[in-house]
Amino acid sequence: MKSIYLAGPDVFLPDARQAGDAKKRLCQTYGFEGLFPIDNDVHPGAGESLAFAISRENEALIQRADIIVANLTPFRGPSADAGTLYELGLARGLGKFLAGYTNVATPFSNRTRQMFGGSDEHARTPSELTDRDGLTIEDFGLHDNLMIEGGIHQAGGIFITHQSHDSERYTDLTAFEQVLKHLKNRMDSVAR
Repeated sequence: MKSIYLAGPDVFLPDARQAGDAKKRLCQTYGFEGLFPIDNDVHPGAGESLAFAISRENEALIQRADIIVANLTPFRGPSADAGTLYELGLARGLGKFLAGYTNVATPFSNRTRQMFGGSDEHARTPSELTDRDGLTIEDFGLHDNLMIEGGIHQAGGIFITHQSHDSERYTDLTAFEQVLKHLKNRMDSVAR
């Protein structure tokens, strides 16, 4: 059974354990083992802080996993959770199969401009987007930074976009389940 590391800001939810259990049940339904970051039994080593012990254990789970599925729903800004992005990069470097999803369909450039304003007076070309500080806003029509979607694409992975209701932004599992269906179909076709 292939294992999936469940990366994302889900660990910050008030009911994080229940959210992780729901994802792990869906993984099992599709024939995968879900590895949720807070399932680790973390014991700091001598002189090691709890934070660094959690980081060490999560990296060990990523190394153990066959697949990384990242919840890339914007978190505390226009982009995905910073820790999730680190985990995705680590997994890419380890040659893992990557998949991502977001529950916000608005493109990255639009979200960035909404959050940080814009001013055409700083633009070097008429089509260039800039923020209120005159810094260029990445505008490739992607749903997050080009390195995120590019890494998933270069790894042969998938990225699913879904627009959930704002109240379900971090709990809607529609796109997550679409990723699992895709992965199952892919694994089934390889097994034939």
